[in-house]
Amino acid sequence: MGSGEDFLSEDSFRDKVGFITEDGKRKFIYPKKPSGRYYKYRTWLSYVLLSILFLGPFIRINGQPFLMLNVLERKFVILGQVFWPQDFHLVALTFVTGVVFIILFTVAFGRLFCGWVCPQTIFMEMLFRKIEYWIDGDRGQQLRLASMPWNAEKIRKRILKNGIFFLISFGIGNIFLMYLIGSDDWIQLVTDNPSNHVGGLTAMILFSGVFFFVFAWFREQACIVVCPYGRLQGVLLDRNSIVIAYDRLRGEPRAKFRKNEDRTASGKGDCIDCGQCVDVCPTGIDIRNGTQLECVNCTACIDACDSIMDKINKPRGLIRYASENQIANGEKPKFTGRLAFYSVVLTMLLGLMGFLIFSRVKVEATILRTPGQLYQAYEDGTISNVYNYQLINKTSAPIQAEIRMIEPEEGRIMMPGKEDLFFELGIQEIKKGALIIYIPKENLSSGKNIIKVGLFNGDELLDKVELSFQAPIKK
Repeated sequence: MGSGEDFLSEDSFRDKVGFITEDGKRKFIYPKKPSGRYYKYRTWLSYVLLSILFLGPFIRINGQPFLMLNVLERKFVILGQVFWPQDFHLVALTFVTGVVFIILFTVAFGRLFCGWVCPQTIFMEMLFRKIEYWIDGDRGQQLRLASMPWNAEKIRKRILKNGIFFLISFGIGNIFLMYLIGSDDWIQLVTDNPSNHVGGLTAMILFSGVFFFVFAWFREQACIVVCPYGRLQGVLLDRNSIVIAYDRLRGEPRAKFRKNEDRTASGKGDCIDCGQCVDVCPTGIDIRNGTQLECVNCTACIDACDSIMDKINKPRGLIRYASENQIANGEKPKFTGRLAFYSVVLTMLLGLMGFLIFSRVKVEATILRTPGQLYQAYEDGTISNVYNYQLINKTSAPIQAEIRMIEPEEGRIMMPGKEDLFFELGIQEIKKGALIIYIPKENLSSGKNIIKVGLFNGDELLDKVELSFQAPIKK
């Protein structure tokens, strides 16, 4: 083991980040344009995911949006299934299941999600960065452009690039707005008089401004500073997790390449210290220093290193997907106890979530005693209580429902201004109102009573509600 000074020197890269200069100012990272097999696969996958994202608001399942998260109306649609505030337990369970899935995935495969699926990475690397390469050129040209004075060329390129960036951000902002309010309301918003939708227009501009700021200036800081996922690596990763790793046993000691040299005989590793893996990194790190918070597993360093190995007639894989135990001990990937535990928990959560979703009532009835209202006693010995009701049709078809007494059977229900107890509930319709329940005094006990009311569609019980019914206290 080396001295303490050697250790501090080797670990000094952890004392700084690539996007901040030594005097604390913002330092832009100009990665080299990547190419290679992994970049090609990521590009294809990104185009598929972008197509789903942009087409998603217009996809309908059973007449409902593919995905909509309407926070204002507290209406959430996931894969055509509508969830209301009464289904909050399902939303919470879905969130917990997603977290467990991310934990399991990270324990097994590191930050594979970040490099291949994360919207931030896809937008930045597969959309905005490609436009930047087209306008500003590759790494060397971008560095020269950044250092040159403000002349006609630089002003023209900056206006063109940022103008396109804002237009794309405006489009992304509109797409995300559609996921919040639905494509139908969005179409009405953009085709109607803007003065009638000042709030929606303001939200659209704010969304666009946020996206433009993130992808034009903030960039990799969203992954390094804001996103908590990278910090979870320290807890979730172990020596069996598959990450993007540099094979130190094969690569060290590093030395520059010399033509026709026998590197093995001279005691040199396969790494020729070309720096290509650093130049292509979008977060500005050196993967040869080991697993780091800033690494988003984008595979750019793998493609860059493989191309160099091909040129010097060395086998690929100096940088590759591997676990620390694979590199250090040659072990094969194995199904560990941690993976087994998380897999069992995930399976149980998925089973519970599936059961709750498929057993969910078609129409949910919420009936509560009207606040501040006392019972009413009548001369014929009948006692009445006033309630407020809310009926929600959770299906994708109209339903005819009727409110009936279940227990006690002698009770009767009346609705002010309504002759019958039938309701025509349209698709996803909500009906609210008041009702009065009358029960003979002999069917009640003193004080508080528990009664049962049902919502029926013919003979089918759609939902059953237990209510508190107040009666006089018997002396």
